[in-house]
Amino acid sequence: MSCRLASRKEIAVTYTQPVFIEKDENQTFKATMLGWPGVAASASTREEALSRLRQILQRRLASGEIVNLDVEVPQSEHPWLKHAGLFADNPMFDEVLKEIEAYRRELDSETDET
Repeated sequence: MSCRLASRKEIAVTYTQPVFIEKDENQTFKATMLGWPGVAASASTREEALSRLRQILQRRLASGEIVNLDVEVPQSEHPWLKHAGLFADNPMFDEVLKEIEAYRRELDSETDET
């Protein structure tokens, strides 16, 4: 999108949008604005179809505005989080952690040897 100052009161904005052009079995050109459902124009030439589509879009844009909409995406809880701290009160918890640590050191030493 580009802008230029048309007068003190208005700003001319050029909006660039991809358009799909196809030729049907009747040799008519149809120009469809991608991302804008229902915004399309047909004509006997490619240029005329684009011109009609431009006019349709200009009328639509004149009667409304384009804005950006920020939407918060809800964050779901990690599935493992509900198990966090499950064994914190277990009297054997510290002993299990020591066993895990010893096993990891054993694996690390085997990796260092190879």
